[in-house]
Amino acid sequence: MDKEQNNEIGSLANVRHVVLVLSGKGGVGKSTITTGLALALRQAGNKVGILDVDLCGPSIPRMLSVGRPDVHLCDAGWVPVYTDAQKSLALMSIGFLLDDPDKAVVWRGPKKTALISQFVSDVAWEELDVLLVDTPPGTSDEHLAVLENLKKHRVDGAVLVTTPQAVSTGDVRREITFCKKTGVPILGIIENMSGFVCPHCSECSNIFSKGGGEELAKLTGSVFLGCVPLDPQLSSSMEEGKDFMELFSNSATSTAIGGISQTLLQRLQTT
Repeated sequence: MDKEQNNEIGSLANVRHVVLVLSGKGGVGKSTITTGLALALRQAGNKVGILDVDLCGPSIPRMLSVGRPDVHLCDAGWVPVYTDAQKSLALMSIGFLLDDPDKAVVWRGPKKTALISQFVSDVAWEELDVLLVDTPPGTSDEHLAVLENLKKHRVDGAVLVTTPQAVSTGDVRREITFCKKTGVPILGIIENMSGFVCPHCSECSNIFSKGGGEELAKLTGSVFLGCVPLDPQLSSSMEEGKDFMELFSNSATSTAIGGISQTLLQRLQTT
């Protein structure tokens, strides 16, 4: 085995589980859910990593309040950025490598896929229980580039993030078809923005529709992982780079995310 092959395998050799986080379209809170799951899994005592390959908007560095640090190379590849002294939450974002992560990436497909391929293969992860991969919305060649490189290790499956209107749109159905055609197991569906949490009384009201994600799971034979309400405290925490799971540990939203993370962990341990 040559040095290049060793590096490709070694970069993920210490990662126990790899999970893709997918959405059929933008604006459904995929990155917020990815970050929330990572924080919840860490809170439960797991070592977690996030690989942010969302070229459309690499927002997770802001959500974890790491800014744009200088990333360093070691013999095994790019060194992840750690959000705490215990090294329990590691992050590598494609935004770290862009000249301006706030501007749209106007590249032809081959250049995008080449960058993603190199990026996915060249991160030197240390020991992790779960690596969450935040992908671009939709289905594209960029997703295939992620899969081709991660499959050199192993992808445990995908979590699909949707909204209550999931049944009436074909976006998530396309994601489900994508997973089936590429052989990626569907670990479950999460319905985000399900109900609204009042910032004053913390009561959750169904002022919007609810239940589309659960209905879609039934229609497609997928596991329904749970609902996360639209919570202004969650949104503001993520925008300010604060740990929502710690600050609002007793909230209904925190309980919901924590429950979903534990169900996901159980699925990973039994599939």
